Amino acid sequence: MRAVIFVASLTIAFPLQAQNTAPWDSIARVLQTPSNRLPEYVRYNFPRRDLSVRIAGTLVPTGAVTSWLGFGGEPADAEVMGDLVTVRGETAAVLAECAKQGIDVLAVHNHLSGEIPAVTYVHVHAHGPAVALAQKLDQVLSRTAVPRPVEAGMPPPLTIDTALVFGTLGQSGRAQGAFASLTFMLVQEAVTMHGRTMIPSLAYASPIGIQMLSPERLIALGDLAIPAVKVQAVLQTLAGNGIGATAVHTHMINEEPRVYFIHFWADGAPNAILTGLRKAIDVAR
Repeated sequence: MRAVIFVASLTIAFPLQAQNTAPWDSIARVLQTPSNRLPEYVRYNFPRRDLSVRIAGTLVPTGAVTSWLGFGGEPADAEVMGDLVTVRGETAAVLAECAKQGIDVLAVHNHLSGEIPAVTYVHVHAHGPAVALAQKLDQVLSRTAVPRPVEAGMPPPLTIDTALVFGTLGQSGRAQGAFASLTFMLVQEAVTMHGRTMIPSLAYASPIGIQMLSPERLIALGDLAIPAVKVQAVLQTLAGNGIGATAVHTHMINEEPRVYFIHFWADGAPNAILTGLRKAIDVAR
């Protein structure tokens, strides 16, 4: 899931030009959503608030069904990557528009399993002048029903037990209302695609979302981006702790070294799920 609200930073591969924010603000106007400046890139989120996606009757957190685009590098030669959330009737139109606009498609697949309605994620990539890329991607986004302009809502009061979540997983993150998000970097070496060094937190971060439904129940979902040699051990650890893998696949093409993404979903007792996730993260490391 590359879902959207999860962020992390490592070594900056393409430094943002902090002294010149105008291009990034221009992108926000083109894409009709606020910019979120992170250490390695600038992120633009497009929540699919028009959708109500459920798994076995349980509402999937909006963060898991949010389109997003991340721009890194310099405005004149930017790198853009992201996920576009599509439903039936949108996927083919998005792919056609990507081809028309010269936007590369790196993957078309599921992140969840058994969700209603079914959601297909289109992973996109391009590089070039940032504003020109934004204009092209604006046309791609227009092929979906994602609500734009995106309005920032009032954050709900914090109700999730962040001490339990962050303490058990061994890392702090962000939280509001009953939802917390964390991002881990589990691939330690630099990754290139077509000879171009990728921005770590943009291309192969591992986001995890935790939704507290009650003191006795939570949902955990996300994806773990890991080297190929770790895939089987992580899958076995997840399964051994009652956490279901919903997809195993790639998000890049011709990357070196190879990176696999294990998406997961769990619904149950907080301590059991969080402890199991921590074990999987430790194995991935």
